[in-house]
Amino acid sequence: MRTGTWIEACAADAIEAEDVIRFDFEDRTYAIYRTENGDYYATDGYCTHEKIHLSNGLVMGSVIECPKHNGRFDIPTGKAKRAPVCVDLKTYPVKVEAGKVYIQA
Repeated sequence: MRTGTWIEACAADAIEAEDVIRFDFEDRTYAIYRTENGDYYATDGYCTHEKIHLSNGLVMGSVIECPKHNGRFDIPTGKAKRAPVCVDLKTYPVKVEAGKVYIQA
């Protein structure tokens, strides 16, 4: 996969407000979010503390809480916000066109 390629991830209405879904593409796993104000974001799919998928986590405003040890990340920036996580998530550009969510990987 070339860096900078836009990839169709899902239908925009497939993600409720304050929710997250898993998206797998080639050898990568992503988490696609929709915050309470309707903005869409994408990060790497796994928590940086342990390899637990964030799609099973809890979205609260613009924060995702890991389902395993309750570490938290800021969704827009990927910044680690609460122990035990201390390594930030990688984030990816997102756009919504014609009712579809695309991520730039």
